[in-house]
Amino acid sequence: MAAPQSASRRVRTYLVLTLALSSIFWFLIIRAGTLSGGNGMWVLGLMWCPGVAAILASLATGRPLSQIGWRWSWRYAALGYAIPVAYGAVAYGATRALGLGAFPDAAFVATQAPRFGGPGASTAEILARYVLLQGSAGVLFSCVSGLGEEIGWRGFLVPELFRRMSFTRVALVSGAIWAAWHYPILLFADYNAGTAPVYGLACFTVLVVGIAFVFAWIRLKSGSVWPAAILHGSHNLWIQQVFDPLTADTGRTKWIIGEFGAALAVTAIGVAWLTWRCRAQILLPAAEAA
Repeated sequence: MAAPQSASRRVRTYLVLTLALSSIFWFLIIRAGTLSGGNGMWVLGLMWCPGVAAILASLATGRPLSQIGWRWSWRYAALGYAIPVAYGAVAYGATRALGLGAFPDAAFVATQAPRFGGPGASTAEILARYVLLQGSAGVLFSCVSGLGEEIGWRGFLVPELFRRMSFTRVALVSGAIWAAWHYPILLFADYNAGTAPVYGLACFTVLVVGIAFVFAWIRLKSGSVWPAAILHGSHNLWIQQVFDPLTADTGRTKWIIGEFGAALAVTAIGVAWLTWRCRAQILLPAAEAA
């Protein structure tokens, strides 16, 4: 293993490796023009690039792999699962209350009826079965891809930045990098809502930087990457597979919901503020301070 290097050199090494690995999958996805390219394997590969880069950077710079943070905490795991459900419920609840979207989307429910219905099943029964499956097994599968990103962004990048920066700067810097990493497929593939690119880019950036405060906080507070991975998997599952498809379009809805709409962006600002208020007690564990 290489001799230990400074935090700034470790971060530079990590970012270069992440860029190099991600470029392969950006190219493949953009060439296909869709996230479904390669039967979805290009996206899975892309999401694991930050994690693979973190492992390679750790080996190259003498950073112990244990510093990624592997301890398990049921408390923080449960919190990681619950947080996206909470801010998603606020954002989509407000969307419905303001008449900017309707619930449920009858067309989507109809597509799920053969799988979750059965003879005489009501809409409520179909929804309950769908949400139960997605909220359990669905989240587990979602965490597999989310873990790849989190080993990198929160297992490596956030603790290294925290050696040199305040919590606020760590959240802002890591969030900005995380957002920018998505831009190629947002701008040149179909990872968007079909609204004006500048609008979608702005909403997405505010959302990602906002929730980066939560991701940084839960990683540093728990000393573990697992709660961040669960948070990531829960966000992707509940937003993309539950809240979005169950919200019917009332004309302006695509400008409001999803990761490229205003509702989650505004909610993320509130989530960032609440997390920022809890920043005072976060300390880098002694084992990671070297």
